[in-house]
Amino acid sequence: MEIMDSQDLMRGAQLLPDTGEPGFGVYVHWPFCAAKCPYCDFNSHVRHQPVDQERFAAAFLKEMASMRMISGPKTVTSIFLGGGTPSLMKPETVGTILDGIARTWHVPDGIEITMEANPSSVEAERFRGYRATGVNRVSMGVQALNDRDLKFLGRLHDVADALKAIKLAREIFPRMSFDLIYARPNQTVEEWERELKEAISYAVDHLSLYQLTIEEGTPFYGLHKAGKLIVPDGDQSALLYEATQEITEREGMPAYEVSNHARPGAESRHNLTYWRYGDYAGIGPGAHGRLTRGSQKLATATERKPESWLEMVERDGHGMVDQEMLGFDEQADELLLMGLRLKEGVDLARWQELSGRDPDPQREAFLLEHGFIERLGNSRLRCTPTGMLLLDSVVADLAC
Repeated sequence: MEIMDSQDLMRGAQLLPDTGEPGFGVYVHWPFCAAKCPYCDFNSHVRHQPVDQERFAAAFLKEMASMRMISGPKTVTSIFLGGGTPSLMKPETVGTILDGIARTWHVPDGIEITMEANPSSVEAERFRGYRATGVNRVSMGVQALNDRDLKFLGRLHDVADALKAIKLAREIFPRMSFDLIYARPNQTVEEWERELKEAISYAVDHLSLYQLTIEEGTPFYGLHKAGKLIVPDGDQSALLYEATQEITEREGMPAYEVSNHARPGAESRHNLTYWRYGDYAGIGPGAHGRLTRGSQKLATATERKPESWLEMVERDGHGMVDQEMLGFDEQADELLLMGLRLKEGVDLARWQELSGRDPDPQREAFLLEHGFIERLGNSRLRCTPTGMLLLDSVVADLAC
């Protein structure tokens, strides 16, 4: 791992501006957590013995080489270390991974390099170590700002831990975001408004605000099915969502995506690559990717179980268990599904090129008349705030 001196850190503080292009991202999945949250359906695993980080890091590098053979030469526009809990990695492990990406593809100075972190695993020395490897943005899973709900959500940290982690992140990283989950059981609009205003007061430049969803296969799913966990109904959820949009807009952190809010210029470059339907290489257990090959796009997915993935990579050079060439119609549907999440909407010319058609005039007219979508000149189509509440239905109507 190469440790940067203070002058290097100063130079790395200024991120390259967003060009508006989809870009090419690299996603690396660290699958391990200290505990499994009862609402989480992500590919995360608890191990009670120390993880062999050197062995996993070597496997990440091998899988990168295989992905490079598919992608060809690329200029990386963002890197995201997700999980799981990447902040359980040693800084040396992070350094090995980032150095490997730089050897595999072209990585310009000043691109966004994000790491997810949990407040319970935050230490000042470790944060400084991550910064020294090149990480310049941290995204923290705070999830709530009261201890009662943190306990309900199965988090290992309390509010004091969260505030300490936020303070450290602001001191060490040029950019920082944190997540909150709302629409929790018995949560009122007034309670959420107070909590959201408190979150914004911590001088963050980006917030991810997600409604609690009950995912099949999670402990919450069983409780919900048995009637022991009641979440807000559709009307209450809509009121909470509307309050979220109103407060963040007023406080200068408007939604640029259905669940993501930022001060101008602080949007997540990596997530914009997904939503703008750019290419990205997915490295690690359970990672997904989209890589363009000629006029087609290859969808990749890797083995989810960490130990099985590790054995596959060491044997075969990669852990891919699924590679599917997406046809033009499938690409057009994915472009629509991702792009309508964004406030900037969908590039119509790109959608028309992939789908080979214009939007259905009758369906578009219906959605326009009812205020669910709007045109931005002749070049873009986007959901209105009302349409965002019915996003899945709007996408389904337009995709037909």
